[in-house]
Amino acid sequence: MGTRIIAGLTGLAVVVPIIVLGGAPSVWWLMLPFVLIALDEYVRMAAPELSLLGKIAYLAGGLGTVTVAVHAPEHLGLALAVMFMACLCVPMFARAEVDIAARQAVRLGFGLVYVPVLMAPLARIRMEPDGLALIFFLLASTWLGDTGAYFAGRAFGKTPLFPRVSPKKTREGVFGGLLLAVAGAALIKSVSNLDLSWPVVLVLAAVLDVAGVIGDLAESMLKRAFGVKDSGSIMPGHGGILDRIDSLLFTGPLLWAVLQVRLLLAP
Repeated sequence: MGTRIIAGLTGLAVVVPIIVLGGAPSVWWLMLPFVLIALDEYVRMAAPELSLLGKIAYLAGGLGTVTVAVHAPEHLGLALAVMFMACLCVPMFARAEVDIAARQAVRLGFGLVYVPVLMAPLARIRMEPDGLALIFFLLASTWLGDTGAYFAGRAFGKTPLFPRVSPKKTREGVFGGLLLAVAGAALIKSVSNLDLSWPVVLVLAAVLDVAGVIGDLAESMLKRAFGVKDSGSIMPGHGGILDRIDSLLFTGPLLWAVLQVRLLLAP
């Protein structure tokens, strides 16, 4: 547990100053290596038989996809269409085994949405007028919820939440995470210029926390299907980068969707 805490605090010590001091582009530049590492972890789990050249091409395609998703979202559909065709055709011609080729095609195509596209809203959120406050609201609702669930689960966890997918996750842990997520979001609201009303902050923090739990379960499902325990080992006590951002892959798009509704409803 000590290793997990140290690794988490070290990560925050690196991430927080960059987000605060780097301005609106900071999340974009910070996000790129995270996307690259997470996508590399994903492809190692999902298609371990992929050649080195294939992995390099796939990672390049992933970086291209997230770039389009952030800076030219109107062309995202076209970019994904081209990438999906490549994911379908390359394994078909490169692999002699039809079953392996088909599995590669489906898994690689899915990965382009799962990591690059679902990460892209983080950079878009930071570009909002109250983007800095929104990013910290998102991180508080997501990561504090995850932290609270971990410690509450260790201290009080008895009732499994979804044992078929994640045997160690408990209902008591999730409830503890929910309380900490809402408290953290309330703190961000009280010290920042977050342009959301108090009722919205509290309800949205709870909804984001639940979305983060679902995102965590979704990655657990994928890891079970791929036969691995962790996506990687880059963060001691946490596993891989994908293990650390799996909740953000669900909470980021959800918050971005809420912001778009806020824009539509603005007078």
